[in-house]
Parts: sequence; C-alpha cells; structure tokens
Amino acid sequence: MASRETGRIRVFSLNCWGIRYLSKNCAQRYAMIGDLLSREKHDIVLLQEVWSEKDYLYLKKKLASSHPYSHYFKSGVIGSGLAMFSKHRVHDSFLYRYSLNGYPYMAHHGDWFGGKAVGMVVLNIDGHTAHIYVTHLHAEYSREKDSYLPHRIVQAWELLQFIHHTSSGAHLVILGGDLNMHPEDLGTRLLRAYTSLKDSYVDTAKFDGCEDGVTLIADNPYTSKTELAPFEKGIRIDYILFKGSSRVDVQCESMSTTKGSVPDHPFPYSDHEALTAQLRLETVSQTQQGGSPETVSQTQQGKLAELVDLVTEARTEVKVGLHCAERMRYTAARTGAMGFALLLVELAIAAVPCLALGTDQPFPRASFYLLGALCFAILLTSSLLYLFYSMEVKSLQGAEDQMRLAIGSLQERLRGFLLSQPLLKPQRTGPERGEPCAVEPEE
Repeated sequence: MASRETGRIRVFSLNCWGIRYLSKNCAQRYAMIGDLLSREKHDIVLLQEVWSEKDYLYLKKKLASSHPYSHYFKSGVIGSGLAMFSKHRVHDSFLYRYSLNGYPYMAHHGDWFGGKAVGMVVLNIDGHTAHIYVTHLHAEYSREKDSYLPHRIVQAWELLQFIHHTSSGAHLVILGGDLNMHPEDLGTRLLRAYTSLKDSYVDTAKFDGCEDGVTLIADNPYTSKTELAPFEKGIRIDYILFKGSSRVDVQCESMSTTKGSVPDHPFPYSDHEALTAQLRLETVSQTQQGGSPETVSQTQQGKLAELVDLVTEARTEVKVGLHCAERMRYTAARTGAMGFALLLVELAIAAVPCLALGTDQPFPRASFYLLGALCFAILLTSSLLYLFYSMEVKSLQGAEDQMRLAIGSLQERLRGFLLSQPLLKPQRTGPERGEPCAVEPEE
C-alpha cells in the first residue's frame, strides 16, 4: 500500500458536567474550558453534558475565532447535552435519540430527563469526507447491581448500528464521548468489533496522562470516592475512537488526558478528565491486497466468530432486561386493577346514602374524598407505569429481534468462509488444524 501523508488533526473530548445551579463552580469551569480551547485550537471539539443552551452560546461566542463552526444537539426535556465545535465547515448534521434511557421515577439519577442520543456532523477535511459522532450513554450507578445494564447495551447496539449505516460513504470516522462503560465491558467490545473503530488510547504511539488512561480519577475533588471504591486508580469510560477507509489511512500519533488539577486554578475542568488525540491522515494512492487470500480469510473468520459470540452475549443481556420489564409491567397492571376496584368500592359507598331513604346518618365526606383521591392516584400512576413499561418491552423486543437477525447473518457468512476454506488451500495435505465446525443459525 503506497500512501501520501496529507496532514494531522487534533480531536478533543470532555464531559463538562455542566448542570446549571447544581454542578459546582459551573460558570468558572466553563470559562476555563473556553480558555483552554481557545489556546489549544483543536481541529474538532466534542463536548458532553452541556445541558444549558446558554452555556453553549457562551462557548460559541468565546470560540468564534478559533472554532468558527459549531452545532448544538437538542433533545429531551433538558437537552441532549451534546455540542460540537470545529475549524472545518459543518455540511450536515443529524441526531438519533436512544429508545431507552432509564426510568422517569428514578428522578435522583436524572438520566431519563436528558435526551441521551448520538449526534453526527459531516465535515470536509483536506478533501476527505469525515463523519464525526459525539454521544453520552446512560450512567452506571452500581457495578454490582447494575439495573441499567440492558438499557446501556441497547444504547450501544443502536449506536453501532447508527454508525454502521451512516458511515458507509465516509473516508474518516471519529467517535468521541462518555460511553459510561469500561474497556472490557460487553458494550465497548461489541461497539469496537462491529464498527472496526480503533481506541486512541490502545492504538496510540505516544501517551501522556493518567495511569492506565483513566478518565474518572479518585484525586478529582468532584468525584465521589465511594463510587470508585472498587477501582483505586479510577476508571476509563471516556473515549476517542476512529477509523479510516480504503482511501484514507488513519493513525493515532499521540493521546493525552488532563490529570485532575489545573495550574493556576483551584479546581479542575470537570469531574471527568479531558481527552486529546492527534491523528495522522494519509491518502492512499495505490491499494494492494495485504497478505495472501488464505491469511485474509482466516482473519475475517476470526472476527466473524468473535462478533457472533459478542452479539449472542448482548442478546442474552437484553433478554434478561426484557424479562424484568415484562414482570414490572405485569405488576403495574395488577396495581392498576386494584386501584380501579377500590375506586368502584368508593363509588358504591357514596351511593349508599342516596339509596337509604329516610335515614339521617352523617356522611364522612373528608374520608371519602381522601380515599377517592388515593385510589385515583394509584390508578393513574399504575396506568402511566404500565404505558412506560410497555414502551420499554417494545424497545427491548425490537433490539432482541435485530440481534437475532444479525447473529443469523453473521453465522451464514462464517459458514461461507468455512465452506470455501478447502478452495483456498488446494495444495495442503494432512488433517486441517483447528478447523471449527459450521454453526447453525439460531431460530
């Protein structure tokens, strides 16, 4: 493969923790972030948790000279929190909102009120079409009892499907954001394997930052030490992922993160650490097939087998979540039926004085109205929960159906490689070493 170097781009990603009136030192930290971006002049800036449009407009004004092009993705009750700034003109944009994003009654977590989504913009960088994605997945509040795992798996599945179906014509693909998943978690492995995206921390030639690339560290004053108790050094849940194409080869020259404290400032930029990746772009001028057909076939076969296992594991987790959602929907239906029955009893009690002619018994109106309001509240709440769980069941069923179809397609392709394997090795004699058997597709 002969190639010609065309240039370098620097990509910045940060979860700003910008909840107005709730996040500590919010205004001061936005001023610090704006100063940093103006000074460093990154080519692409991807921000998460910019919940207030006023804060976005503040940054837009502050970065008008260094990053003249920007886009703010609007979604949900309080917004998606996603924003993008760029030196390059934004030619197109699109937002996909995830079908599942927590529970409305878990108000103290707040994820449901934010329209968690993936935003995409199309840029032209040195004549190459670049699809840039920014996202923020549902948080993990308990490692041991993660009730949001099925939702996060579905979000990761929708994210990879969105990238897969929208990046086919792109020469360069970059994804940045807070995935709220560890590198070894199922969702992260599935995302990278399905989209062939590279992790800038893993594939960089030079790294400068926190040990093991962690982006949520215990030394950060905004970080809860109890949440990081199992991980003394911190966790890595923020990423910059990338891939090239047959036209552009992309390599990560360097990757860095902030390290908590900021010189000459009493507090850091956010509760998360900022990421910066420098990518080298090379235009491929002559393409040659790398390796023999046998080597290529074995590599593709291994990737397909890995994908089958990952999607199967993800489908299992979604089935577990589906079972829990169906059980909660049934509970909501029973509670609603009980509330309706109690309401009918209340109406029957109210009718007794009207039917009992000639009696002069006082009617306890206060108790009647109180119990009636309680029955109505039970009926209304359970009905709303039933509707919500029905929507959750439909979303989980849809994701599970998509995964079932994907597994069948991957197994069919894998079986095709296995059947064509003897044609690739006509001169070899003796028993085949490590040849796996064909896998039957799931029903």
